[in-house]
Amino acid sequence: MSAGRILVVDDEPQIRRVMRTSLVTRGFEAAEARSGEEALEKTRAGRYDLVLLDISMPGMGGLEACRAIRSASDVAIIMLTVRNTEEDKVEALDAGADDYVTKPFSTPELLARIRAALRRAPVAPDAELQRIRLQEAEIDFSSRRVSAGGRQARLTPKEFDLLRYLVMHPNKVIPHRELLQAVWGPDYGEELEYLRVFVNQLRKKIEPDPSKPRYLLTEPWVGYRFCLPDQN
Repeated sequence: MSAGRILVVDDEPQIRRVMRTSLVTRGFEAAEARSGEEALEKTRAGRYDLVLLDISMPGMGGLEACRAIRSASDVAIIMLTVRNTEEDKVEALDAGADDYVTKPFSTPELLARIRAALRRAPVAPDAELQRIRLQEAEIDFSSRRVSAGGRQARLTPKEFDLLRYLVMHPNKVIPHRELLQAVWGPDYGEELEYLRVFVNQLRKKIEPDPSKPRYLLTEPWVGYRFCLPDQN
C-alpha cells in the first residue's frame, strides 16, 4: 500500500532523481516535473497527495507555480529553497505552501516535513464539528467551505485544521506552540511566521474586515483566540 503520491518539481535532474529514489524506498509513489509549467499540468491531470516544489526555476518559478496550483487544488505543498530568511518563509507560505525546507537538507528532515504536511490534526470523536454560523459568515466543516457576503471560499487542509482547533476551544487563548504542534506536529513550536500567515489567510475568508478582526483574535506574545458567538 502506497504511503502517498508525491510530485517532485525541480529543474535539476540529479536532485529529482535522488529525491524520487529516497521517496520510493520509503513506500511513496513519486513522479517528476522539470518546471513550474509541467508541475501545473501534472497536478491538473492527476491526483497527488503532496508536491515538493523548488522555489528557483527558470520560466514559471516556484512561487508562481505554487499560487497556480493552490488556486485549483488543496494538495499539500512543501517549498524547497536555498534561502532561509523569515521574509522568504512568509513569501512561500503566502503563496499557498504548507511548509518550507531549506537546502541542503537531510533525507530524514525532508521525510519528517512530508509526514507533517500530510498529517491530519486528530479530533475527539465526540467533538466533531459540522457547521457554525457567524454574523456575516457560515463555516461548513464537513465540506471545508466558508460562505461570506455572497461568496464562497474553500479552506486548505492546514487552514481547516487550524480553524477547527481554535473553534473547538472557543473563547480560550491557545498558545503559539500548542497550535503549531496540534496542526503541524510535535516537531514544530517556534515557527510563528506559519501562524501569522495562516491566520491572515483565514481572516480574509471569515472576517467582514480582516484588518479589524472580530472572531480570530491575536493575543500579543501569547497566541490566538477564536471568539465564538452564542450559537443558540
